[in-house]
Amino acid sequence: MTKRWSTTLGIWGVGAGSAVFLLLSVTPLVRREVLLKVPLLNTYYEDKTPACDKPF
Repeated sequence: MTKRWSTTLGIWGVGAGSAVFLLLSVTPLVRREVLLKVPLLNTYYEDKTPACDKPF
């Protein structure tokens, strides 16, 4: 019985974690501290905007 629950909870946990990172990926703190440190995602989330084009 617990194997069934652990599989289900694992799937829901991965789904919830993915949703959180998807929704918070626009937040600079999450992008800088988490997403840029993941080897396959760092090139996608790296800011390639030149400094002269940033207003702040």
